[in-house]
Amino acid sequence: MAIHNKSHFNSGLMQLNRMSKDNIKHKTSVDFKVPEKTNCILLNKDCLELLKSLPDNSIQLILIDPPYNLDLANWDTYENYIEWAAKWLDESYRVLSPNGNIVIFGGTQFQNVKSGDLIEIIYYCRHKTKFRLVNTIIWYYKNGMSAHRYFANRHEEAIWLTKTGKYYFDLDSVRVPYGEKELRDALKDKRLNPENVKKGKNPTNVWEIGRLNGNSLERVGHPTQKPLEIIRRFVKSLSYPDSVVLDFFAGSGTTGRVCIEEKRNCIMCDTDIQSKTFFKKHIEKMQETIFSNSFTENENIDSFFEDINKRTVDSDD
Repeated sequence: MAIHNKSHFNSGLMQLNRMSKDNIKHKTSVDFKVPEKTNCILLNKDCLELLKSLPDNSIQLILIDPPYNLDLANWDTYENYIEWAAKWLDESYRVLSPNGNIVIFGGTQFQNVKSGDLIEIIYYCRHKTKFRLVNTIIWYYKNGMSAHRYFANRHEEAIWLTKTGKYYFDLDSVRVPYGEKELRDALKDKRLNPENVKKGKNPTNVWEIGRLNGNSLERVGHPTQKPLEIIRRFVKSLSYPDSVVLDFFAGSGTTGRVCIEEKRNCIMCDTDIQSKTFFKKHIEKMQETIFSNSFTENENIDSFFEDINKRTVDSDD
């Protein structure tokens, strides 16, 4: 059962409640106070166990890359994929803030009744929940596996869902610079706001970001590790400084690293005990940067929210 009545959880949501009343959907990251330190926690537990321990409306961004049920390993095998997924989708809706966002990576490569894909997740969200589908993002990459029985895949999909129409979205934080000629042409285009043009262009919903090669410096050992850049784009545009990001299929822990670098708080979990080893490697890669001492790694959810609450109360004094 979700622990809705703990005082430090409820008071820890004061900032979220205040921002909800303050028309947060029209704010950008520059409107928020950037904390000196943020909090991060990675737990080895089942996603449903974690979700049920979180209070209502407490998460700004849920960013997940769930198993695809392709029988690649024990963590990727479920007898009834959508029956299992429905449980964490329902809990995700409950814990997401009214201004919150959820991004789900996936594909449409179903092979049989047992396998899972984004089509089933979208269908469930549309007919069984109140989630709203805002965008489907196409992650396009030139480097991929060869194929003989089908056209070689060069993209993955991610769906962006919201709880209400008042979702937070900071486009300015992820605008892409124009080339010189593009900029001149854009400034002449009467349909475009010159001030926005100077900030850069909308990256659209097709993102060309290369996959990680085996020798990539970002690699920490996880087989399905996503590039920092693609995670960063979601974190920057769909959450704000000192808000809470949740990844309950943590895998390599890339979401945690990006959150630390972008001054967000992060809750992660994974049933694979190696996830902590992978995340530790991320931390080691950050040791030579300004981010190495900019976060507190909590041991439990209580202390995580207590730290955030204390920051919120202190900032109000």
